[in-house]
Amino acid sequence: MSTIAYIGIGSNIGDKTANCQTAVECLVEAGRIIGVSSFYYTEPVGYKEQEDFINAVATLETNCSPVELLAICHAIEDRLGRSRTVRWGPRTVDLDILLYGDLVMSRPDLVIPHPLMAARKFVLMPLVEIASAVMHPVLNKTMLQLLGELQNSHTVMKCKLVKKHHDPKT
Repeated sequence: MSTIAYIGIGSNIGDKTANCQTAVECLVEAGRIIGVSSFYYTEPVGYKEQEDFINAVATLETNCSPVELLAICHAIEDRLGRSRTVRWGPRTVDLDILLYGDLVMSRPDLVIPHPLMAARKFVLMPLVEIASAVMHPVLNKTMLQLLGELQNSHTVMKCKLVKKHHDPKT
């Protein structure tokens, strides 16, 4: 049985847009991509001494378990050159499982829903774009309600004219 999962995507090293596009393309290893938000320029949160990010969210229909999905996300990050040296620091690509159906789980290596998603404008803005009515299974609020309640001032702006999918004909 398939499940709808939402995957947060981010990059702030190298060709950030291309890194995010490649990550989206690689996510087909875990299932069928149903949708991808616009890409957003985001100022860093947490560790501020780094370049701005490009962020997006992908909707994935998957037959993978949450743990299998996490393993695929980590493998994609590794293949794209992710180095885990500084918490919330620079990265070629970051893939986070934000939601996995209405599952609520907590393990040392995986917490669903993502524990910080409701406090992160760079997650909620792209998520609202593609799934505004989806409910947070713990907070019992829609993504649109969470974004509306967010007391957060960090800058998140939709990128202009970013091609989200590679089309070999263009």
